[in-house]
Amino acid sequence: MLVANRAIGQTGYWIAAVFSVLVALASFRFLVWGVPATMEIVAHNLDGNRLALYGHIGFAPVALAVMPFQFLKGLRARKPHIHRWLGRIYVAAIAISGISGLILAFTTIAGTFAGFGFGILAVIWLGTTGAALVFALKRDFARHRVWMIRSAALTFAAVTLRLQLPIGFASGAEFSSFYPIVAWSSWVPNAILAEIYLFWMRQLWQRPPAEAQVRA
Repeated sequence: MLVANRAIGQTGYWIAAVFSVLVALASFRFLVWGVPATMEIVAHNLDGNRLALYGHIGFAPVALAVMPFQFLKGLRARKPHIHRWLGRIYVAAIAISGISGLILAFTTIAGTFAGFGFGILAVIWLGTTGAALVFALKRDFARHRVWMIRSAALTFAAVTLRLQLPIGFASGAEFSSFYPIVAWSSWVPNAILAEIYLFWMRQLWQRPPAEAQVRA
């Protein structure tokens, strides 16, 4: 049982890692073709909100690209200095992108419901990442990992949002009707799944070794 669960977990990790890196790389397409041509949804922020826009779309992909590498046990064990530096980059990228995203949430043209969705995401994203940083500095690595899982689930919203947008367009619904839903559905399920995973892991950690071996 434990071997099967580990195999499923590793497969899920690598799928998420590949999607994260690919979406992060694709997000920088605005550097080549410009924001109006590649990110029409947020292009209105170029007028009066340019700094927040570039802070968000420029640094969120950095956090997304770095995130999968922070969960590689081999890297943490063999190259702890690289893990620490990538962690610093991850936290800095989220600090800039999260604050910028919060500003953008107040100016979205998708409506109040969408604004609240993206705004709450930005606040929780900053909070979970900040908690992960605090516990890392305290060298409480067990709690650091818990909060990093929560932070990563919210970082992965960049992927789930991009997977949901084509579904919305394919459904034939008006963008103005499904985008506010995506503002919530792109991250709330991620956060719930992270909590389910953490709950399951706590049960596994608290199980007596003998019982774990029998059930395995």
